[in-house]
Amino acid sequence: MGENEGHFRNQRIKKHLKQLKWCKKFLMALKMQACVIGATGAISKSFRKYMNNIPGNHEVKELQKTAILGTAHILRKVLT
Repeated sequence: MGENEGHFRNQRIKKHLKQLKWCKKFLMALKMQACVIGATGAISKSFRKYMNNIPGNHEVKELQKTAILGTAHILRKVLT
């Protein structure tokens, strides 16, 4: 391996290490929030409280409708 090739390889390794450090920092800042909607649109009593922790505007009725339509789609595919 020539001197130039070794230099470029070291630069690539340094770049990857920098990216890994950034990813680690980013992942440490993430918080996981599980919000489960049942196949029939059923939600828990504390669902709305958990949804308030997630940024953005979320309509519970729209999420329930999406869950029901998804279930209907799966059943239609399986039963036909």
